[in-house]
Amino acid sequence: MTSLSTSPRSTPRVIVFGNEKGGTGKSTLAMHLAVALLNRGLKVATIDLDARQGTISRYVANRRLFAERSGTAVPMPEHLALNTSPHQIIETDLGNALDHVAACSVVIIDTPGHDGALSQAGHTYADVLVTPINDSLIDLDVLAHVDPHKQTIHRPSHYAERVWKAKQARAKRDGGSMDWVVVRNRLGQLEARNKKLMERLVADLAKRIGFRVADGIHERVIYRELFLDGLTAEDLATLADAREVAMSHVAARQEIRNLISVLGLNP
Repeated sequence: MTSLSTSPRSTPRVIVFGNEKGGTGKSTLAMHLAVALLNRGLKVATIDLDARQGTISRYVANRRLFAERSGTAVPMPEHLALNTSPHQIIETDLGNALDHVAACSVVIIDTPGHDGALSQAGHTYADVLVTPINDSLIDLDVLAHVDPHKQTIHRPSHYAERVWKAKQARAKRDGGSMDWVVVRNRLGQLEARNKKLMERLVADLAKRIGFRVADGIHERVIYRELFLDGLTAEDLATLADAREVAMSHVAARQEIRNLISVLGLNP
């Protein structure tokens, strides 16, 4: 994959975080990725398609309040939040939002953890679709049905079919293609039997339906603690408030850097 330039682009790289299951860490990963790219000199926009839940919108708002309260300059993404209404033309509205942030290098879209017209439209604009799944068979069920006796993939599930339709819609609109990356998220620290089973099943499914696999973030308290201030692991290396930086913080930063590399976003 080609790396990104720090100069403005007429066509931003669109990264969509999507999964029909909630609680997989989409918004957390999206915000940490956005700040990491900002710190690398890229102009980044974030678009919240889940304005009712509004996790990434609250993350951005908390970050802005932290900057005002502490007098600390922190890089901010250009942020937009969309929501559906009975009179809204979904695709046109999202297209207008993307036109508004066309000067950015990267646009990160956070979608709802359920199916809907706005989420479906968001998927069709993805240059890269990032699907975080918790490292459990419950989350894998969104992507595929598993044979309980053979412990093998039986068939792809509803979300995999939805991604296929989004790829078709993207190709029909502008001839573009979508790189699908499934991120095994909130990984445990131990090499448990379930973890090894998940690794085998996800690798098998990747070959069958065409996605790449990446490790995301481990289950770390730091990711939850930083939300109230709108901060990320990357901020801890640069803030001047003398926060204690533990080894887990260093590891958290490295996890996000690894994700940037896998997504081909190194400037």
